[in-house]
Formats: sequence, C-alpha cells, structure tokens
Amino acid sequence: MKPTISIIAAIGKNRELGKNNSLLWHLPNDLPRFKKITRNHPIIMGRKTHESIGRVLPKRLNIIVTRNRDLIVEGALVVHTLDEAIQKAKAVEKSEIFIIGGAEIFKSALPLAERLYLTVVHEGAPADVFFPPYDEFNRIVQQIAGYDKDHKHTFYILEKNS
Repeated sequence: MKPTISIIAAIGKNRELGKNNSLLWHLPNDLPRFKKITRNHPIIMGRKTHESIGRVLPKRLNIIVTRNRDLIVEGALVVHTLDEAIQKAKAVEKSEIFIIGGAEIFKSALPLAERLYLTVVHEGAPADVFFPPYDEFNRIVQQIAGYDKDHKHTFYILEKNS
C-alpha cells in the first residue's frame, strides 16, 4: 500500500502564503489542527520553511529539502530533491506523507499530491509568496468554518476528482 501524498497549508483568499519568510496570519485554532493532522507522519519542507519554524517538529520525521550539500540539521533528515524526500518518507510511512512548504516545494509537489488540507483565510494580505493554483482539487471532502477574534477562515480537505 502506498501512502497518500498530502499538502497542508494556510493561505489567503488570493492564495497568499507569506511575506519575508513569515506566515501572514496567526490563527490560534490552526496550529492544533496542523499538529493533529501531521503528528506521527513524515513532513517534507524546504530549508526556508524549516528556518522559519526554527526547530525540528516533534513526533514527526522532519525531511528538509535543500540544494546546500553541507546542511546538517540535528533530528532531521536532509535531502537534495523532492523526489528523494518522498522516497525516504515512503520507506517509513504506509499511510500519509505531508508536504508543509514553502512555495517552491508546494509548486513541485502539487502534481504528485492526492489531497490538500487548506486553511483559507477570508481576506487578502500583502505577500511575496503564493500557493500555486489548485483547480484540479475540486472534490470537497470536508469544509468547516472557523474564526478567531481577528480572522474568519475555512478548513478544507480537498481531493482531485478521478
């Protein structure tokens, strides 16, 4: 059985992801959702995403994709291509593998992904990185309204129509 390749991200209504290597919104109910969904599964991220997080995330195999052949991150597996990252994840995971960012990794992974876990904030914000178009993910598996004191948002699980 091959694991599902999934992407998880929080984006704005215009697919905004971040600015200056930081997220655009602080959504208190999004972080627990992210932890619950990704816990005990491999997570694949680019070097900049890892640096923006600032640490290895616990209870997950952290796989960092970088062109830097000298990068060593204690507690994480460092690889040099997305394909290599996916192969390493498949070697230890039978259920689901998560791509967690950033924009370049999302763009490369989108054709390989079978599922999207998106938190869509119902507003725009100035951004310098954007999530790629995801029109082929048009089957809504789950849609839950969310809000905090500052931002209305919707949690989606989307899949491609076969």
